[in-house]
Amino acid sequence: MTATQGDLASLSRFIFRAPSWYSSLAFALFIAALAGVAAFDSRFVLEDAWQGVFFIGIPTVVASGLTPYVDRKLGGQLTPNRASLLALVCELVVVGVLVVAGVVAVLSARLGQGFVFDALIASLAGVFALRLLVVMAVSHRSPLRASVPAGIQTAAAGVLLFVYSGTMRFLEIGGPLAMSYLSRPQRAPEELLVIVPSDFLLLAGMCVLYAGAVTVFVAVIDRPWKQSMGISVLDFLRGFVGHIAEGTRELEDFFEQIGEEAVVPVTVLAFRTEEGEKARFVLPMIHPGPMGDIGGGNLPERVARQADGLAFPPHATAGHDFNLVTSREVDTILAAADRAMERLEYHGDATESVRVEQGEATLLAQAFGDDAFMTATYAPGFADDVEYAVGLSAQAEARRGGLENVMLADAHNCNNGLEGEDLGHVVPGSKRSFDMIEGARAAGDGLAGSERHPLKLGIAWDRTRWEPLDGIGPLGVRVAVTETNGQRTAYVLVDGNNMEPGLRDDIVATVERRVDLAEVLTTDTHIVNTVEASNQVGERMDGDELRSLVAELVDDAVADLEPVEAGMATERAEVTVFGNDRTEALASHANAMVQMGGALAAAFVLAVTAVSVVVFFLA
Repeated sequence: MTATQGDLASLSRFIFRAPSWYSSLAFALFIAALAGVAAFDSRFVLEDAWQGVFFIGIPTVVASGLTPYVDRKLGGQLTPNRASLLALVCELVVVGVLVVAGVVAVLSARLGQGFVFDALIASLAGVFALRLLVVMAVSHRSPLRASVPAGIQTAAAGVLLFVYSGTMRFLEIGGPLAMSYLSRPQRAPEELLVIVPSDFLLLAGMCVLYAGAVTVFVAVIDRPWKQSMGISVLDFLRGFVGHIAEGTRELEDFFEQIGEEAVVPVTVLAFRTEEGEKARFVLPMIHPGPMGDIGGGNLPERVARQADGLAFPPHATAGHDFNLVTSREVDTILAAADRAMERLEYHGDATESVRVEQGEATLLAQAFGDDAFMTATYAPGFADDVEYAVGLSAQAEARRGGLENVMLADAHNCNNGLEGEDLGHVVPGSKRSFDMIEGARAAGDGLAGSERHPLKLGIAWDRTRWEPLDGIGPLGVRVAVTETNGQRTAYVLVDGNNMEPGLRDDIVATVERRVDLAEVLTTDTHIVNTVEASNQVGERMDGDELRSLVAELVDDAVADLEPVEAGMATERAEVTVFGNDRTEALASHANAMVQMGGALAAAFVLAVTAVSVVVFFLA
């Protein structure tokens, strides 16, 4: 992962699940009641609270109920949960503006209640602009079509102000019936009586002004996306809003638009006893990203659910360009793994494992029959993902000596987070890439001619008490120990995304007091990156406690040793991935949108605020 991709991954901290519509409404009414107590001054506190609920909460309720209905009638896709969340946010905007305006009015000798209602008008126009932006992102690209559902909350508030401020008394229309239902100043707080008909014309003009600003803002932000990638930023916003409010897969639909077809090997190494499958290593050459459970972010857990025995899904030699665009693509990977399982030919013998050091790369390798499992690390050096082409080249070199199938895993076990421009990505042509390729060749040549001996396997695992926020995914810690000709090798798999520097070395040193050779791997699950882009194993949890747990699990695996047969096979899967350089392009555009978009939005807000102030003074 590059620094730019790390910034993109950090956007996952904004992903959360919105509450149900009734929870949003309950909170909105509570806030409205508190605002009423603070804003109005009647004889009873409960009356103030009721007036707050009526004048502030009712528009929120109306917007929550009508917006999804109207939006869907116009071909949109706003749901009640999304609409309620949006209405609540807009209510908070109005309350916040009124609080600030009230404080300013109290502190200023020149400003009075009129200033507060000017701020109210501006906030209602701002609510319309905010809702317009969201509705355009979620449902409609056309600002005219989006303005209909977007204007409901502002319109509802305007109607209440019109009726209960007694504005009808300024108009020479309507008879007793109209005056009875459309003019009720006697039932409203005295603070509302300062409103006059021109205020509503001002509100309409402000809404038009703010809508124009939103339309121009979206066009400016959208232009680079359309020119370079042929997609709209609104699709990206739509995906994020869908994930925020409903947990939908709309963000995956966006990724699917930019994806490219790719053919990836899926390798399976299974161990069985007379009773059935004992353990299964599954290694598809894709990257489990981009973040959270989007795309292939939850791939390790999906692989584990498919296996009959204890599943070990290590990290493949692939970077973010090989992120699956949707979680549906995981089904294609699992289907390829099933096909590979059907082709397995089991053997009851294996070689002793070997450790090969080549430059910065260290490989631990062991052959099972005519196949081999290898894992590579650059520890104690910092490294992140290994490019797809580097992994394929290393596997080809490893098979040169006569091996049939090679499962090459990136141990992904030592990095310094997202610091610096170069995060240790192993790319073609780099010295590190040749270190891995030449190390794989040496390991393959050595294993091909090594003597085979009867094989034993022992396994153990612990779900652990840690959660994704701590850097540990649902698979916890898993250990497999092989024994061949008296030599014992431990493979430790932690369901996390890389490791803090030094932790891998401490664990290996501890484990190798119990067995002959050991390596620690991580799955690179991106479930742990829902909150933070960098959440490595050992960053938020006690590394010593993890080391003690691994030692216990290794002892349990040694006690579980029994004769097994092993088989390996590789199938190919055709999937849609982000594609070459698309991740970097998307990351660059998204980061630019966040950084420059914020400044541009601030500039637009200042501009329309300045125009609003001028309009208020002229009016």
